Amino acid sequence: MLKKKKVAPKKKNNKKAPSKTIKQRFFGFLWSLTWKVSLVFIAFMAISGIYFDKMIERRLDGATWQLPAQVFARPLTIKNDMSLPQQGLISELKLLNYRPVIKVQASGQFSVSGKTVTIYRRAFDFPDKSVASEKVIVHFSRDKVSKISDERGQVLATFRLDPLLIDRLHSQQLEDRVFVPFEKIPSLFINTLLLMEDRNYYHHQGISPLAIVRAFIVNFKAGHTVQGGSTLTQQLAKNLFLSQKRSLWRKFKEAYIAVLMDYKYSKDKLLEAYLNEVYLAQNGKTGIYGIGLASDYYFARPINELRIEQIALLVAIIKGPSYYNPRRNPKRALARRDLVLRLMVENNLITGDDYRYAVRDSLNLSDKYALNHRANPAFISLLHRELASKVPASIRKKSGLHIFTSIDPLAQQNAELAVMQGIERIAKKDTNDLQGAMVITDREHAEVRALVSGRDVKFSGFNRALDAVRPIGSLVKPAVYLTALEAGYEPDYPLPDKPIVLKNSTGQRWQPKNYDRKFRGEVSLTYALTHSLNVPTVNLGMKVGLNNVINSLYKMGVHEDIKAYPSLVLGSLSLSPFQVAQMYQPITMGGVYETISIIRGIANKEGELLYERNERTKQVFSTGSINKLTSILHKVTTEGTSRSLSWRNPNQYFSGKTGTTNNLNDSWFVGFDDNQVVTTWVGKDNNQSANLTGSSGALVLFSDYMKLKKGK
Repeated sequence: MLKKKKVAPKKKNNKKAPSKTIKQRFFGFLWSLTWKVSLVFIAFMAISGIYFDKMIERRLDGATWQLPAQVFARPLTIKNDMSLPQQGLISELKLLNYRPVIKVQASGQFSVSGKTVTIYRRAFDFPDKSVASEKVIVHFSRDKVSKISDERGQVLATFRLDPLLIDRLHSQQLEDRVFVPFEKIPSLFINTLLLMEDRNYYHHQGISPLAIVRAFIVNFKAGHTVQGGSTLTQQLAKNLFLSQKRSLWRKFKEAYIAVLMDYKYSKDKLLEAYLNEVYLAQNGKTGIYGIGLASDYYFARPINELRIEQIALLVAIIKGPSYYNPRRNPKRALARRDLVLRLMVENNLITGDDYRYAVRDSLNLSDKYALNHRANPAFISLLHRELASKVPASIRKKSGLHIFTSIDPLAQQNAELAVMQGIERIAKKDTNDLQGAMVITDREHAEVRALVSGRDVKFSGFNRALDAVRPIGSLVKPAVYLTALEAGYEPDYPLPDKPIVLKNSTGQRWQPKNYDRKFRGEVSLTYALTHSLNVPTVNLGMKVGLNNVINSLYKMGVHEDIKAYPSLVLGSLSLSPFQVAQMYQPITMGGVYETISIIRGIANKEGELLYERNERTKQVFSTGSINKLTSILHKVTTEGTSRSLSWRNPNQYFSGKTGTTNNLNDSWFVGFDDNQVVTTWVGKDNNQSANLTGSSGALVLFSDYMKLKKGK
């Protein structure tokens, strides 16, 4: 029987086994941690990428900015044989910031030679069509346009200038900008910007590792931050989506967003966004964003008309809008501009001659407040009211609207001067608080041409032109006489001018008197209105019927509730200057009623017309009656209460009517020439006596305006 061989058990290595287990566990843990962290990181990057991607799409694929609405004045349309002094055209061109030169070579320039003005019109997108830049020559003869010709000598029937941008209705975000599409940005500006800020812009993928390393080394050696490593794409990412607070987390998001944007969009698209987003100045409480508005703010001209030295300065400011602010730090800004110019010539962006000419020029900045002073709070207030009452909210809320108005910049400028200077001249020592208002409308289209609401024309408070409701005095008399003419009365119809006593329903007696306290026995209808006699007017009003006079006032556009009191025919009716302008509009338009308006049309930023003025017209009075009334109102300015216009404004043809209220509280005048109606009021806000009649107060302002209009 075989015996089993006993096998001795192997001795366990109590030291090695535990050591191997710990290493395996450590590496196992490390591997597990690594792939878990990697998965978390990948998931985090993926989720962040999706989030950032959607955020980028919402901003760059939709409306990137809530652009302000741009408000434009009427464009000047020049026609053959139109009444337009040569100096009037030159003044208009200066308001449009056209540059006077010896030889016209580029858009935005003009030259004067003898009786001709050569203009290189800017391109502009009108609601009806887009017009290209074009050079024309306008010939003048005796304050009229005698011929318009292009540079080939071809005669043109009409020529339309680009309109003046008079205001921007910006959003509550306090960001103001004028969008400039990439194709309209000068290539020299783009090349200079890339030279100074991001030379490899068209070659990197949103971030530049070499630039980051280079900036790190420079900053490390300096001991503080002296150079940034951000690309323009990263700066755009920061400006659009992130705060200005510096942190590693913000830099990570900035870089990630920049890479995504670079992948999704073209370089040109991102550069366009950057140049319209970049902050460049502070205008009071409102920030100036984008090179389009900055060009206007600093130089009062569009970006495509900047000279070489102006392009260099604007690029210099981008580096640090506060540090290189040319108005606060002119020496610092000039040094930076000259550095940009030197690099431009060294990199063959400009010639040596260009450099020598540009570097000799000063900063040549526009007036600091020019951007704010084009608009007048009075007509902007009217614009807001008309937008609210006539334009649907769905249109008003759109971004980047172009609002085309009927405001005539020259008329507005002249009206402001007439009110300011006129009141200063007629004011006496005890009437320093004298105020005035002026409304200028067009006879052909019932459009507002200018609006002034006080002697401080830029004051944005109480709007006297729209809201100062005051008794209108003798301004109501043409309505009485028009009612009579419509009823068949003739201008030579005799009217009694004798003492008269009227009683009302309560037995109160009213005895009207003429201003001079005289009675003439009997006068013609023409004489009574020419000399604004009260007693004959009361007799005529009672004869034709007060209700008929009231009906005429309603036809003229008065919407107030009017009581049939005899005092109505002497001006107890209270209206604002704007309401008076509306009341006189049918008289000046051949008996046709049309609501006075300021908005002509509204287009979106793509140029599509969204709203167009479409006021209804109605023949409310016969042409014959209006012609007879107008003839009498002309006599008012030559023989009657306004006859001082004969020597104040010689060789000018007017029609008009003065108005004076009790105790000389209010001074009124409405006058018109062949194309404009001017309504003027002078008085005090506290309703105390101004000690002025219609002819010694409001008429003076009218006279001054007409002198300025004629160019005297």
